[in-house]
Amino acid sequence: MGASEDTLFRSVEMSLTQLYMSNEIGREVVSALGEIGEVQFRDLNQDTSAFQRTFTKEIRRLDNIERQLRYFEAQIEKQGITMRPRHEFDNILAAPSASEIDELAERSESLEQRISSLNDSYETLKKREVELTEWRWVLREAGGFFDRAHGNVDEIPSQQDENDEAPLLQDVEQQPRGQSGGAGHSFAVMNIGFVAGVIPRERIAAFERILWRTLRGNLYMNQSEIPEPIIDPSNNSEQQKNVFVIFAHGKDLIAKIRKISESLGADLYSVDENSDLRRDQIHEVNNRLGDLTNVLRNTQQTLNAELTMIARSLAAWLVVIKKEKGVYHTLNRCSYDQARKTLIAEAWCPTNSLSLIKSTLQNVNDRAGLTVPTIVNQIRTSKTPPTYNRTNKFTECFQMIIDAYGTAKYQEVNPGLPTIVTFPFLFAVMFGDFGHGIIMLCAALAMIYFEKQLSRGKLDELFSMAFTGRYIMFMMATYSIYTGLIYNDAFSKSVEIFPSMWSWPSNYEEGQSIEATRKAGATYPFGLDWGWHDSENELLFSNSYKMKLSILMGWAHMTFSLLWSLVNARYFKSKIDIWGNFVPGMIFFQSIFGYLAFCMLYKWSVDWNAIGESPPSLLNMLIYMFLKPGNEDEKLYSGQGFLQVCLVLIAVVCVPVMLFLKPFYLRYEHNKARALGYRGIGETARVSALDNDDDLGHANGNRESLASDREAGAMITQDIGNEEHEEFEFSEEMIHQTIHTIEFCLNCVSHTASYLRLWALSLAHQQLSKVLWNMTLANAFTVTGWLGIPMMVVTFGGWFFLTIAILCVMEGTSAMLHSLRLHWVEAMSKHFIGDGVPFEPFSFKLLLEEEE
Repeated sequence: MGASEDTLFRSVEMSLTQLYMSNEIGREVVSALGEIGEVQFRDLNQDTSAFQRTFTKEIRRLDNIERQLRYFEAQIEKQGITMRPRHEFDNILAAPSASEIDELAERSESLEQRISSLNDSYETLKKREVELTEWRWVLREAGGFFDRAHGNVDEIPSQQDENDEAPLLQDVEQQPRGQSGGAGHSFAVMNIGFVAGVIPRERIAAFERILWRTLRGNLYMNQSEIPEPIIDPSNNSEQQKNVFVIFAHGKDLIAKIRKISESLGADLYSVDENSDLRRDQIHEVNNRLGDLTNVLRNTQQTLNAELTMIARSLAAWLVVIKKEKGVYHTLNRCSYDQARKTLIAEAWCPTNSLSLIKSTLQNVNDRAGLTVPTIVNQIRTSKTPPTYNRTNKFTECFQMIIDAYGTAKYQEVNPGLPTIVTFPFLFAVMFGDFGHGIIMLCAALAMIYFEKQLSRGKLDELFSMAFTGRYIMFMMATYSIYTGLIYNDAFSKSVEIFPSMWSWPSNYEEGQSIEATRKAGATYPFGLDWGWHDSENELLFSNSYKMKLSILMGWAHMTFSLLWSLVNARYFKSKIDIWGNFVPGMIFFQSIFGYLAFCMLYKWSVDWNAIGESPPSLLNMLIYMFLKPGNEDEKLYSGQGFLQVCLVLIAVVCVPVMLFLKPFYLRYEHNKARALGYRGIGETARVSALDNDDDLGHANGNRESLASDREAGAMITQDIGNEEHEEFEFSEEMIHQTIHTIEFCLNCVSHTASYLRLWALSLAHQQLSKVLWNMTLANAFTVTGWLGIPMMVVTFGGWFFLTIAILCVMEGTSAMLHSLRLHWVEAMSKHFIGDGVPFEPFSFKLLLEEEE
């Protein structure tokens, strides 16, 4: 019997398969399966460490190649070079060949050596450039200090005494100067040494304090700021630095100054006190800097050329390595038969995809030219298959809402299908506004229209969330336009689509309270009559109207969800779940809240003014239904008391039925099976590719029959085994059923009340929209004359911005979260089991999406 067609109503029917593939084409087989992305491999080497697996050597080799490619990527980003995007390459999902990997390994090795050599050379030259730049600044600043210190021989003594630097260098200044311009007695003759260098500006204060305390003030220090920032070549960061010159007496003090300077990260440079020699030093430094700049420019151009060439192909290379690593990680999940040189794999795959897998593996065999086929052995197993729901780009986002809460049990009803309708509708009930819906619809249509361009670019986190849910936004906007027409709300204002069914008196005095009268036989054809807007009792009417509608929608939504538990029980052939859970649960729910929904509709259908009675309070009626059974103080119809007593008794009887029927029935079935001599329910058998030959039973016979038909390339057979059942424990089942019963009965009350959020959020959205209108555009309309034009422009800008930011974004997000809660808690708790395991196939497409 073939598998049923895959739909979103239930998860895809899965099969556990054994793959027997030759070691020679194992890589090609897994690569081909990665292209189609329909196979989830089980790990058959869970007890083996990562370093002891078969293909560890290949993975290490690929890790090294990936490291080299990441190094190229870092260098490209460092140089600000634009890398060719991945989407510009053709067929990136195709499996790479072994020759491509070998060629990429050799090329990346040679390119790494070249880029590393160029980068090291550039950094070395850049470091030397920084040193020469700092030396030039030291020569300039220190030279200026020496010139000021030596002074002019013609300077009068009074002027020397006024100079702050004169006392330290007074003996030097009083000596006659030679032809070279230097002092007759140098600092060395006076036993005065000096240290010159450059230090980071943020350390200068600490530097001065340490020097003062260490040398006890026996020094003279002069420092000045370098106006230009110095670029650190190691991390390409800018630093502010200062030039310093320190004088002290004696070699020991000079040695201490040098050690302190180096410990604080200062760079020391030699400076000649002779002005002519110092001028030669500056000239030499300038020449060397000029030559170094030319070499740096050529090195930079060569490096950029190499990186630009790499940037054209780097994205494709990263994709190739990513896929190849995924292939070998998957191969490490397989068991290796040393004797037969065969790889054995166990994998889950959709039953409807078996023919595709067969043809794919046959193509691999044909390309390899092997006579030994790759055998696909379909087996029956006791393991629960993973859950896989096929989606497209429209249904994927709705399925993500469900999967974010939990994965559905294998083959149970998928809540993602009804969510496509119910989620945006409940959102629209809270968000209903025609104008705001139009704005949201335009945003959704824009993202849908430009989805290819947007999906290729990098999006920020918030916009990425909106873009992922663009089809949800489209549905929410469409439903919001519909509910906005129902509420007759467009930016908090009414729209006169049809003539009102209410008429106002033509003659009335100013300040007099007037009352509208209904036109004879008139009925507003669609939605809420616009005549209610801006009336004094509008809020009273709309509150009552929306509150009762919220209860009715909640009752309908929960009843609809509860029916899915019947569908699940029938599909899994669990009659006890039908009679022990669904039937008493449904009767209990309808006896109370179904009756409340009926009373609301009945109350609306009666013209209470015509019969001269006031309508009863349904809330009081529901309370007295339990506190005073049979009481008809809040009379709605004749025979009400007797019917309510019967409904209460039925609801009370359903509680022990839910509590005891299923556990005792399961214990009866368990004891009956034991008495007949059947094996224990918990004693199971399973078929695995790792079992011994004797345990495989029928599977071996199938494989022997397949050996005679090798020309087929890839075969499919089927083994029949036993199903696994959980061992029965009466105490656990009783506890579980007790919790279920208590939760169901209490949740019927709390969940029904929870749907009042539909009314509360709708009211909040409407009132907030009115407040915003009255505070902005309403004030602009009152301004007359030429001032009205700029006033209108300014207020419209503020109104439009606040409408987008508050009413569309904030209120929309709030309504979406409340709708999400109504599905996760109120609806899905009625039927959703959610203990499934997600299907995680080996797919190149998924691998590349994870990398993004």
